[in-house]
Amino acid sequence: MSARAILWPAFFGLVAVAWVLLWIMGQQMRGLAAYGPEFWRALCRAGAADLAPGALFGMWAVMAAAMMLPTFAPALRAFLALPAPAGRPAEAAGLVAGYLAVWLAAAAGLAALQGALARRGILAPDGQSLSAALTAGLFLLAGLYQLTPAKAACLSHCRSPVATFLAAWRPGVAAALALGLRMGRDCLGCCWALMLLALAGGMSNLLWMGLGTLLMTLEKLPQVGRPLTRPLGWALLGAGAAVVARAAGGAP
Repeated sequence: MSARAILWPAFFGLVAVAWVLLWIMGQQMRGLAAYGPEFWRALCRAGAADLAPGALFGMWAVMAAAMMLPTFAPALRAFLALPAPAGRPAEAAGLVAGYLAVWLAAAAGLAALQGALARRGILAPDGQSLSAALTAGLFLLAGLYQLTPAKAACLSHCRSPVATFLAAWRPGVAAALALGLRMGRDCLGCCWALMLLALAGGMSNLLWMGLGTLLMTLEKLPQVGRPLTRPLGWALLGAGAAVVARAAGGAP
């Protein structure tokens, strides 16, 4: 069996394990959510809620692997298609490691943000927003960012991995790791606002997570992503406006 034949099962095996862990954690968080939002708000405001930073980081790290590794599969496929030594499995593993390292660093920041919001009583134990203002803000932020030049610039790099490889590739695993860090930075610049929407739908909602993964993956495909990005931004802005209107009308 070739090394490449081992790499792909390992890559998708890691994705599968991450989704299974995400499901298990979701089941545990749903048990806490059964107490209801008012109970959770009171517990957080009293400082009695257990919001261990390590546990929060673990949840975001698993979610980053589950959601962001699939979006990197087209780039990895393009890398493996390059003539040796550029596409060797050892360099490919370094590339994936660098990419994932960026998202693990982002997971630490997202975990800190979740902890801060939960202590204010505006997030449920499954990470879902309990505040209409927060929910609307997340949708509006994501929608606005979809329309910005910064989003377009990051997406252009994500949609053209071969151009990045040809311009920046150097031999060796360390160089591949550095290239993975660069590509992870571009991906983070592209997807951070969409990832924050996990706090609108709840981290235990696998359908919500799956939809986010699908949208972020499609955005990176040139033929599909270009006509998708701006309409998605307007749709997110519409969702944010709908939350605002619902809250103004007194709906729960």
